[in-house]
Amino acid sequence: MSTWRYRLNLQMSPQNLSLSDLLHIAILASILSLIIYWIIRDKYRVRNLNGKHVFITGCDTGLGNSLAKWLDKRGFCVIAACATEKGSQELLSCSSLSLKTVNLNLADSNSIARAVVFVNEQTAGKGLFGLVSYAEGTAPAGPTDWLRIEDFHSVLDVSLLGLIEITLKLLPLLKKAEGRVVNLINAKGFMTFVGGGYSLSRWGMEAFSDTLRIEMKHFGVKVSIVEHGFFKAEVVNSDIIEKYLFKLWNRLTPEIRDSYGEKYLVEYIKAQRLSVKRLCDYDISNVIKCMEHALIARYPRTRYRAGWDAKFFCLFLSYAPSCLSDTLLRITFPAPAVRGRPVHGVLINV
Repeated sequence: MSTWRYRLNLQMSPQNLSLSDLLHIAILASILSLIIYWIIRDKYRVRNLNGKHVFITGCDTGLGNSLAKWLDKRGFCVIAACATEKGSQELLSCSSLSLKTVNLNLADSNSIARAVVFVNEQTAGKGLFGLVSYAEGTAPAGPTDWLRIEDFHSVLDVSLLGLIEITLKLLPLLKKAEGRVVNLINAKGFMTFVGGGYSLSRWGMEAFSDTLRIEMKHFGVKVSIVEHGFFKAEVVNSDIIEKYLFKLWNRLTPEIRDSYGEKYLVEYIKAQRLSVKRLCDYDISNVIKCMEHALIARYPRTRYRAGWDAKFFCLFLSYAPSCLSDTLLRITFPAPAVRGRPVHGVLINV
């Protein structure tokens, strides 16, 4: 036994290890050290959160509303932008006195300018610690040849150009406080299986965020993207999309309507409902935790993914070969009845 131990120790001694063995050990040690460093670094938090101002768009309902309430409880001075007076009143009724609301229409430059003036008044020269940009302009969405240019404008003017405009106008306040920008993006926008401005706005916000992150590092402003999947709070939007689909269908020319077939719209809506039900996550706290970390972490991550569909399904489809993703979407959604081909797809009784 003693002889065997002696031989083993002799083989494992540094003098007997080859250069490739030492290189492998060094690489593994470096990777392990980086992982440990990242885990420790990720846990550092910003101190003295009380009194720091955070401006959030899209606070009438859904994720923006939930985040405003959450940050209000954490001691932030929340400035919540709402599109309606009803949304503003409901939010004020269940929040502290430090939370303020402002009316904001992201498609109107004058409304954006008034909101920026309000934020300037509320921050009182302290600067803006956080900007959370969120706008779900999902409708109208449908087959591309059902749409008109104004249908694209109705989405892009809010979900892309409006968010960019208010970010640009608040940058001086963010630079003054060396704050951070958090752009909330639905990962379903990366699966371009439906026409309209929604996916265009999501890709556009990704590009804008990446450029902004690189440029604002020089000024101490941190930019993060939170990519989330389907959540119960958003399922209501599917009803709105269905109403728009019927509206789009009714205004089609007889030629286009005949090329799709009378059954196409019904099967299209059924397939869409199934997709929402299968992918929907009921735990909205996953998104809230990501947004909170992006705001209060000393070293926020570049990207966060919340929801199993955002982490796996949407990510897989966005990077999968086109032939694979196209096939999956083709068997999920119906095909037009052009050239006598029957409408096929997923048939569901609802």
